[in-house]
Amino acid sequence: MPLQIVRDDITHMEVDAIVNAANESLLGGGGVDGAIHRAAGPELLAKCRTLGGCRTGQAKLTGGYRLKAKYVIHTVGPVWRGGGYGERELLVSAYRSSLELARKHRCRTVAFPLISAGAYGYPKDQALKVAVDTIGDFLLRHDMTVYLVIFDRASYTIGGKLFADIAAYINDRYVARYGDSLERERRRAAWARLMEEGEQMPAPCAAAPAGLEKALEELDESFSQMLLRKIDERGITDAQCYKRANIDRKLFSKIRSDVHYRPSKPTAMAFAVALELPLDEARDLLGKAGFAFSHASKFDIIVEYFIAHRNYNIFEINEALFAFDQSLLGG
Repeated sequence: MPLQIVRDDITHMEVDAIVNAANESLLGGGGVDGAIHRAAGPELLAKCRTLGGCRTGQAKLTGGYRLKAKYVIHTVGPVWRGGGYGERELLVSAYRSSLELARKHRCRTVAFPLISAGAYGYPKDQALKVAVDTIGDFLLRHDMTVYLVIFDRASYTIGGKLFADIAAYINDRYVARYGDSLERERRRAAWARLMEEGEQMPAPCAAAPAGLEKALEELDESFSQMLLRKIDERGITDAQCYKRANIDRKLFSKIRSDVHYRPSKPTAMAFAVALELPLDEARDLLGKAGFAFSHASKFDIIVEYFIAHRNYNIFEINEALFAFDQSLLGG
């Protein structure tokens, strides 16, 4: 999955590069900056003394020393002064400069903290949106896996109105109080059908009924076939589709080459979002993979909410899924 939001300690990430939310001196500080310097050891500070600092919105690279990461990319985010002093542009520049530096050094995996959202006072929901939008835009043009590392749940929030709207949508549709009993009923019904069919099945060596043979010859369009047809109908390239779906190129290649490939539910939903399918067509695509939208699942309802509101930005959808402690879309 090209962009993942994870809860972890960034100093523990096993990636090619971690990004340090530094100050302009690059000589260490509090928060993430101090934690990275402590974990990397004194060699990092010694190297930073030779760099001559770093301007806000720019980035510089050092080795990772005692960290698991090969590199540390030091970037300086803006101090929040109310939003009228170019803070957003500087924060976007900090992310872009870091990503371009990582690409220049052929990094395949990079981990970011939420820049400027700590001591610099940038509102967390706005800082998160800038991070997701800027990283997402970069990943539409380049192949890289990026982790946005959130240290704890208290450090994370999406916009209050969006959160409230999604929560209300879930409350209107969620059937958790019936979920367990519904699932038990489904299992009992499926088991009963299986037993009934088993009683009617011919002996293993018997020839298949003519009707069954005919049905097998007329198999419906598979998930892979429908996906490729929809890509052609939308007039987009394969790369545009899998990048919009937050899907790795290798996984897409497997789906393309295997007509009978059965994706996971998050992967199937991700393609429905990438193709900007209306809700009825999204249900059809999901059905080809053997799934359906369920109002006993918060995950399903949240994705349904965004499709129903024609918001197909997969990174924003994943923000919301993360906020509600659900799996993310992609594969």
